[in-house]
Amino acid sequence: MPETDETEPGEPEHPFAPFVRTLGRGPGRSRALTRDEAHRALEMVLAGAAEPVQIGAFLMLLRYRGEDVDEIAGLVDAARSAAAGPTTGVDLDWPSYGAGRTRTAPWFLLSALALAQSGRRILMHGTNAFSNGQSVGRALASLGLCAAADPADAARLIDSTGFAYLPIASFAPALDRLLGLRRLLGLRSPINTVARLLDPFDAAAGIDGVFHPAYIETHLGVAERLGRPRLLLVKGGGGEAERNPAKPLTAHLHQLDAGRAELTLPALGPGGGCASPSVTALWCRAASGTAASAIVTGTIALALLALEPGLDPAAADRRAEDIWASRRPLPIPPDFEETDS
Repeated sequence: MPETDETEPGEPEHPFAPFVRTLGRGPGRSRALTRDEAHRALEMVLAGAAEPVQIGAFLMLLRYRGEDVDEIAGLVDAARSAAAGPTTGVDLDWPSYGAGRTRTAPWFLLSALALAQSGRRILMHGTNAFSNGQSVGRALASLGLCAAADPADAARLIDSTGFAYLPIASFAPALDRLLGLRRLLGLRSPINTVARLLDPFDAAAGIDGVFHPAYIETHLGVAERLGRPRLLLVKGGGGEAERNPAKPLTAHLHQLDAGRAELTLPALGPGGGCASPSVTALWCRAASGTAASAIVTGTIALALLALEPGLDPAAADRRAEDIWASRRPLPIPPDFEETDS
């Protein structure tokens, strides 16, 4: 159990209090939670067994201390247990929890849809509640598609189309509420990292993006602790798994059977320079040759590197171009307005 101090006689201490005390006792006395302690702490939070003031203190102490690999692994253990539900075989887990100020449209969504049409089975999950850009859900609607209602619906969509987007509110509402505390606390908490690493359908591979490079080591370390088969991680725009074609990129790859590797990816061409098209225009080939289309193909290549051990980055780029060129029509509504509030 977490460490305890002597207390005055009277009302018994709340069972959650030792977790807060362990994190916040002060210089030289506080410490990170062990994996088991973190599991039990978040388990209590998700079960409604902690008071609101305790939850706020807990989340901010976790943030202030910095993300510890074993601690995050324990939090993911608890979150996965609480979010368990129907699953189906998935090739690629694709979290989308970006909230960067610079993100515009979710071009990575088009990458995932094109990959699904090529025969891959992809689960995208997340929330873009704190993003200034177009949300994944809104972009899906503009393409004539809809988010999954729950894990069973996600499994059905993957079986029929190869792709499903599952909002975190639809499969882990308690975790979604913790993410929403950012509105009250003014800061993200490590729950954002936990959500990105949930991998709710136990996919064969994962692709993930971070906004701050410091989180790369945490994500890779947690993937190792959790026994994830493969995870490819990049510093992406707005914290999403998305490739900027104008810049060289280092992709960090975890493989359970081969350890870690770094892949150096070249710039694909100039970025920017023209107004961004809509996601529907880009899918319908009304805006080919733009920086946005290079983002899409570059991101497809990232996903291929996550999916296929030993694939050469140059070969991944060539195959990505073919996959994008082979995309098929979607049921795009003719009068959909692609604005997002």
